[in-house]
Amino acid sequence: MDHLDLKYGCNPNQGHARISMEVGDLPLQVLCGSPGYINLLDALNGWQLVSQLAEATGLSAAASFKHVSPAGAAVSLALNDTERRMYFIGEHEELSPLATAYVRARGADRMSSFGDFISLSERCDLQTARIIKREVSDGVVAPSYEPEALALLQKKKGGKYVVLQIDPSYEPPMMETRSVYGITFTQERNTAVLDASVLQPIVTQNKDLTEEARLDLLVALNALKYTQSNSVCFAKRGQTIGVGAGQQSRIHCTRLAGEKADAWHLRQSRQVLDLPFLPSLSRNEKDNAVEAYMRSEIQDPGLYFSEDVPPLTDQEKRDILASITGVSLASDAFFPFRDNIDRATQSGVSYIVQSGGSLRDDAVIKACDEHGILMVCNAIRLFHH
Repeated sequence: MDHLDLKYGCNPNQGHARISMEVGDLPLQVLCGSPGYINLLDALNGWQLVSQLAEATGLSAAASFKHVSPAGAAVSLALNDTERRMYFIGEHEELSPLATAYVRARGADRMSSFGDFISLSERCDLQTARIIKREVSDGVVAPSYEPEALALLQKKKGGKYVVLQIDPSYEPPMMETRSVYGITFTQERNTAVLDASVLQPIVTQNKDLTEEARLDLLVALNALKYTQSNSVCFAKRGQTIGVGAGQQSRIHCTRLAGEKADAWHLRQSRQVLDLPFLPSLSRNEKDNAVEAYMRSEIQDPGLYFSEDVPPLTDQEKRDILASITGVSLASDAFFPFRDNIDRATQSGVSYIVQSGGSLRDDAVIKACDEHGILMVCNAIRLFHH
């Protein structure tokens, strides 16, 4: 048996923690640091996501994982000027495709990504390592590292930063097991391939699926495959912009993901981009200030800003969000009621992919037709627990 002993399990009182292989060698190497139980759950879920997303799209992919769900996932579409500003990337700072993918994944929900575990679909280059070096994260997994990139990452956290290398040729067995309360569960692992072939049939009157939306739907679907259920994901510009994970009601998933997607759009407004931050603030402090500002929760502006700033009013928020369109949405199972569609419309959703199969499919399709939304019902459920 090949194994790796860990400090402890999910919590410090859960000792004798390890990962192991009954047959063969572990497909993981620890190049730096001491990974924990949750680190490895995030790493293994994240690696599956990015490797499959890269295969489905032909683009570099990255994911930012927290507590076994992606805070963000993205592919390597180039950043525009607004995105550079909202993600704190210098106007002339060069980014490789992989670095761009991680900047997008991290930028999807920077509050949730604080202290994330990073997954990269390909060899980690120096530009990507430089981005990782300056953000607060627990570790990274990739198939390989450029020597300069590895040397830089090994200096992070005083040499305690977790750096994992995974064998990209590793194929797990078809059957997977887990133990709960001393009882062993066995099932076939989820081998569903989520590429362009799953974006059919289109069941609505609107059948104009653009290439941009096709990419965004694939990003959202592949993210959901490794998100704790129930889950709904909003995507735009080759990245997730709102993930609603682990909710018992699907409308709560849609609301949570929609609120995060709305925040992503509000962060691009002039009012937010032009906030006069104190020069002493870190990127993480700026993230906190932006979140509080958008929620009208700033108690003492002097702690964050060098001058007085007018509040972002509810009317201004409504005006900004009213102009949003072209957002894609994926659900890991069917929508039982049209309320999900009505809420999605409020966040600019124009494209939806879901499994279908509800007794109220007709009502859900009718709601999409009323709003002019294109919807795919592909009969693929993506529960993940």
